[in-house]
Amino acid sequence: MVLLHHKVPSRKRPSSSVPPFLPPKIAKSTQPPQQNGVAEAPAIDKMVSVLAEAGCTLINSAGPPCLPSDPNKFRRHLHRLFSSSENAPALRSDFLSGFSSYIRTPHNLRRVLTPTNKDGFGSTRSESFVRHLLLVPSIQLDIQSILLEKIPEYFDVNPEHLGTSLSLEDDVARLIINQFRWLDFIVDPNVFTDKLMQVLSISPLHLKKEIIGSLPEIIGDQNNRTVVDGLEQMLQEDSSIIVPVLDSLSNLNLDDQLQEQVTTIALSCIRTIDAEHMPYLLRFLLLSATPANVRRIISQIREQLKFVGLSNSRASHHNKLKGKSLVNNSEASILDALRSSLRFKNLLCQEILKELNCLEKPRDHKVIDIWLLMLIYSNSESLQKSIEKMFKKKIIEDCIEEVMLDQCICGNKELVQDYFPLFLSLSEYLLACKEQKAREFGIHMYTRLFEEFIDTYSRQEVLGALVTHVGSGVSFEVQSALDTMAMLASKYAQDLIPLSSHMNGILDYLEGFTVENLNKVYEVFGHLALSARSVADSYGSSIANEVLMIIRKQVSNPDLKYKKMGLIGTLKIVSCLGGANSVSYASASQKPNWEEALELLKTSLDSCKQLSLPLILFYDELTAMLYHRTLHPSIMEWIGKHVGEFESVFLSDIEGGKLSSKESYCGLEGELWMNLDGDISPVCLNILPLTSSSLQSASLQILPANFLLLSAIERLTNQGSLGGIDALLGCPLHLPSFKYLSGAGWKSLTGQQKQIVSVSLYYAANWIRELLNAFCTQVEGGIACTSQATKEHTVCKLLKRLRNLVFLDILLNNSIERCSISLPELHFYVDHFGPPLLNQTNHMGHVEKNEHKRTQDSTSQKNNRRRKKISRASSSDTNGKLKQPTILDVLKKAGALTSQEVPNEESIDLTSHGRTSNSADPNPCDSDEPVIIEVSAVTKALEVQRFKFRPLLVQCFSILTFSENQGSCCSDPAAELPLYLYLLRDLHYKLDYFTPAKQFSSRSSSPPAGFTRMTVDDFMNKIRSLFPSLKKHFDNAVCILKESDETCQAHWEVQSAFAENPNVPNLGLSRSEVSTFVFKETVHCFSKMLNLSSIQREKAVLSDLLEAFQPIKTPDSVLSDIQHNILPGTVEYLYLGAYSYIEGVLNIVCSFCFTLASESLLTLESIINSFQKFLDKLEENGKNIHSEFNHRALPTLRSRLGASAQKLLRHDWDNSQLQSSWKSKGEIVQKVLHIYLENSESPSDVLDELACSILPQVSSTKEEDAHHGFLTLCSATFVVWYKVLHEVNLSVLNKLVKEVVLLEKPIAGVQLQIVEKLLIKLQHCVNVVVSLVNMCKTQSKVSVHAMAVKYGGKFVDSFLKVFDFLQAHYNTCNEIIIYLVKELQKATRTIQTLCSEAKGLKQTIVTSKIPATKRSMERFLFCVKALLHTTSSGCSFWMGNLKHKDLTGQVVSSQLYMDDQNNNVEENSAETVDDDQPAIVSSEEDREVE
Repeated sequence: MVLLHHKVPSRKRPSSSVPPFLPPKIAKSTQPPQQNGVAEAPAIDKMVSVLAEAGCTLINSAGPPCLPSDPNKFRRHLHRLFSSSENAPALRSDFLSGFSSYIRTPHNLRRVLTPTNKDGFGSTRSESFVRHLLLVPSIQLDIQSILLEKIPEYFDVNPEHLGTSLSLEDDVARLIINQFRWLDFIVDPNVFTDKLMQVLSISPLHLKKEIIGSLPEIIGDQNNRTVVDGLEQMLQEDSSIIVPVLDSLSNLNLDDQLQEQVTTIALSCIRTIDAEHMPYLLRFLLLSATPANVRRIISQIREQLKFVGLSNSRASHHNKLKGKSLVNNSEASILDALRSSLRFKNLLCQEILKELNCLEKPRDHKVIDIWLLMLIYSNSESLQKSIEKMFKKKIIEDCIEEVMLDQCICGNKELVQDYFPLFLSLSEYLLACKEQKAREFGIHMYTRLFEEFIDTYSRQEVLGALVTHVGSGVSFEVQSALDTMAMLASKYAQDLIPLSSHMNGILDYLEGFTVENLNKVYEVFGHLALSARSVADSYGSSIANEVLMIIRKQVSNPDLKYKKMGLIGTLKIVSCLGGANSVSYASASQKPNWEEALELLKTSLDSCKQLSLPLILFYDELTAMLYHRTLHPSIMEWIGKHVGEFESVFLSDIEGGKLSSKESYCGLEGELWMNLDGDISPVCLNILPLTSSSLQSASLQILPANFLLLSAIERLTNQGSLGGIDALLGCPLHLPSFKYLSGAGWKSLTGQQKQIVSVSLYYAANWIRELLNAFCTQVEGGIACTSQATKEHTVCKLLKRLRNLVFLDILLNNSIERCSISLPELHFYVDHFGPPLLNQTNHMGHVEKNEHKRTQDSTSQKNNRRRKKISRASSSDTNGKLKQPTILDVLKKAGALTSQEVPNEESIDLTSHGRTSNSADPNPCDSDEPVIIEVSAVTKALEVQRFKFRPLLVQCFSILTFSENQGSCCSDPAAELPLYLYLLRDLHYKLDYFTPAKQFSSRSSSPPAGFTRMTVDDFMNKIRSLFPSLKKHFDNAVCILKESDETCQAHWEVQSAFAENPNVPNLGLSRSEVSTFVFKETVHCFSKMLNLSSIQREKAVLSDLLEAFQPIKTPDSVLSDIQHNILPGTVEYLYLGAYSYIEGVLNIVCSFCFTLASESLLTLESIINSFQKFLDKLEENGKNIHSEFNHRALPTLRSRLGASAQKLLRHDWDNSQLQSSWKSKGEIVQKVLHIYLENSESPSDVLDELACSILPQVSSTKEEDAHHGFLTLCSATFVVWYKVLHEVNLSVLNKLVKEVVLLEKPIAGVQLQIVEKLLIKLQHCVNVVVSLVNMCKTQSKVSVHAMAVKYGGKFVDSFLKVFDFLQAHYNTCNEIIIYLVKELQKATRTIQTLCSEAKGLKQTIVTSKIPATKRSMERFLFCVKALLHTTSSGCSFWMGNLKHKDLTGQVVSSQLYMDDQNNNVEENSAETVDDDQPAIVSSEEDREVE
């Protein structure tokens, strides 16, 4: 038993307090004390004489009373004397009176309480005299009362008041209590317990603890309820006695009811007791846990325990409080109590994990949860994986937040010290996760561990773990580790210098890093170098010198890969050393930091002057650095002088807007294109002269990057204005004469001349792209030094330049189709560096996949499969691990493939088809007959090499808000839609990148050189002002489509001529075509923005997006269906408005275009999905104040969505061309059908109707004879419908399985009605799968047979999960259960036949799915057998071999029957019985011919 003595203030009993019972009173007398003593003498003498007769000498001058040698005989004698003698009552009364009188003096009381001498000489110690009297049954109760009445007389003896604790022999009260321990018997336990509890209630604290701790030894197993009730009452009055109470309760033998009461008492003390007592309470609770109460104990501990973090803040991390050690000691004791309890009881670990797993809302999670998981993590290796997964899940769901981790770690170094390896291990796991939130939490954990543990060993461990992450080769893991190291280096560079040897291992992995990762690496070492140069320490200066030496070696390396590393390292070091505020404090002999940076900058530039790609990288990275870092004035002056050479290299003077001389270049005549300034333009861009010159053609590669740097310098030195170079925006381009682009002119050119023409157009397009990137900054933001007139003039020119860009892309695409060439790259990407971040291959290729899909012959299909294999091989390493050069890389270097990524299937088909036609057949463009070129069409040939173009930056999207209406007879939005379409396609790609599924799909996610990686939040905040413009252009497109006229065709030509585009007679604009494209791109962008994960966190951006797509008035039908008043302006109201708006658009386009109607339907689905996420977020944060509305809104919207989908499927599409192309629209039909089935009120009923009634009409009748009402269901789309019905039916079954599993859990009163309802739903599912499988009898398509085998096996596999449910309710619902088994057997027999035929005909598309299906059907057979065997139904069960039959039911002759005639007899006898039998199951172990 544990007894703790705590120093507390004295608690003397007040003089006015009256004990619950009074000691025997002695009559007061005026006589002197001597006479009172004489009066008491007869009673004492009688007691002494009685004892003497029994052999006991009470008066012993040598010490305590002397007892006889046989104490048992002594006790028996007294018991007989006081119970059975003639005058026993009187004798007993006299004895007790004498004993009470005798012990009134403290000396006598102490004599009878101390152990006695058996022989009277003190040779052997024995029990006390009182102890022997307590073992006499006839006087035990009286002696107990007398002794208990004496205890209050000694309350005033406070050992703590005396300064030291009294020994047991000197403490009379403790001596009395000690007499009651371990008695052989208690005559009246009830009375004794009551009196003892009364004394206990008035005892001082130190004695109260002593008595409470001794209760199990005093009372034993009797009157436990009284003890528990008394202790509970005392705990309510004084919680400081919790430790002895817990010790006493743990030693009592309690029944289940009392044990539950004790647990409740202990749980109620969690909030009230002191922290120093908490470990004892927790250990008691956890060790007394049982399966019945463990969940309640854990829940109460989590809710009521005030643990680490409540008093800790970031301030206490920097300001160590004096009293912190005491708190840490108590918290450490609590953790130790929890850890030891969890180690002893595995039940606790399992239940804690269950409890935490059931928590879904972030507000329900506490700091103690992190510690509980860490304690289980340390105790149980088998549960570590589960805990890691739970940690990740909770972090992703925002249940465990960074502030909770801070409360655990910050300011608690001593507490966390023992768990440091565990926190480090968990950090390693989180940083290696694919989920971004988990990695961000891992970064935060690494940072906190590094900050809190300042000892060398701990920091070495942290850095070593980060270096290990860097060496993993997994792109996202490497990136997160480098982000962590960069963060640490920026804050604690001085602390990292002595540990730099542990970081040098990063340099071994440089070859496999992306551009962004290289920037991070050199940022880390740049901070170290800057910090090292600021001190005179030799060790620090050696680090700086080593870093600079490595960079110089890389820059001077002839290998482009290493040169690239050196250039990136140079610019990152320059940003650190060359900052305007960078000052070195080293010796005078050392160069200033800015001089060192400038020298390094010059060296790097000299090393790549003759190499275009490295120089492009140098310019782009330098430009990006200038926008984020203010450099030293001397460095800025040097950069300004360098970019000042731009005019002499790329520009030439013109007079009157015309060339001074008409020279030919490689036989090509040149002319000025796109002169926006007219006669006042002083200069032109020398594209043709530089392209035709073999010595200077490479300089055009650096033109865009050089101009980007020039514009950056101009903006930084002129308060953001580009007024000094505004002449470049309107200056003409010196390009080949336009006559060469006509049919006859093109045929007259040589191969080299065609290449010069194409490359010139390519450089011109990229020049205009950079003009847009630069000058859009002049109109998107507020620049104080620019007037409104200047802005309007700039806007006009930007729109013209965008029109020039669209025109040049069309011409370039046409020229590449006629003469395929590989365009020069304008980015530096080698080896392991992927395409640009926002400019990858085929960023417009996703448009109109279905509209432009062509019929392929067998040869093209083989080529497609071969290319797909190459694509899969190149992208298989999705984590970006280091690998050998792929076939794709070799082809690319050889010029056989112009893209770093294999384009999608459509692009491959178009490209290969185009090139084949060039080599085999004359190109239509080469003929004299003009071919109409559609302005809005996707430039497919150009998209293959689109990744080589310079990217349009985010500020270019501001053009979507501008409009031009000058020079035309009337306002025609169709003339401007091609411009907006160009930007919308680029926006669509950028949103594709930010979609989670796209994040890690590419082989590398490296951003383009000079393009700063942008987060989703930053991107959405930059484009949020464009949302109304998107709606405006969308409305214009819908209006044009609705009017469906092609009037006023001259508007495009007028606007094009106004932009100084050359006149192209065969260039046309279809209003309906461009409007269709704008429609699709807008709804695609709207859907993707709605479903971005970050937009749910940015409520302002979400509101702006939804508000932009609101109808003029929200129809009353939407609000009336929901029947709830929702305030306008709220996000919920905006969702309803957006849904109503798109639904109205769907109703408009549904009358003339199935494709646009289906796109609108998919957008409605995206709105509902986003709405669901928004409401779930509100539920998690506890901010859902319209719960009733939310419960009605979503089902109502989904019902309307299902009705819209049904409308599309039933609509009579009159367009004959559409009817003939249903096969190419199978993907769209599949999505629409999914929406219809999943959002109908009763999917199982709809499935039953479609599968059993409607679909068989298509499979058995001619298409023109079918009258099923679904016009989209025909022979061309039958396979799509068949597959979707299988998938949705399987999904419905899986949901039923979950409901069944919930019913299997022990809950009170499962109604028979619920069971029958579930069985009816199962019956619907079985009917659907049987009908679908049996359709194979009339459908000869192999793909249909394959789906029947595949989904039939999956259905059986899922159906097996409900057999426990069927067995539990077989006695009450046996008829329907037998019916389910019999019906499903029809499908399994047909599947067996399909498998047999597929093997015989060697149909590999079917045979590949047979093994898994066979296993499922064999399990089904034995589960049915077990079901009928375990239930006493008396049903017959046969299991035999199936006959080898075909789909029509005819027996097929096979080797099995021909070889052995006996088998015929056996099979005839084992043939399955008629369908009227109770249960019929055929053997799944069929023996058909292989």
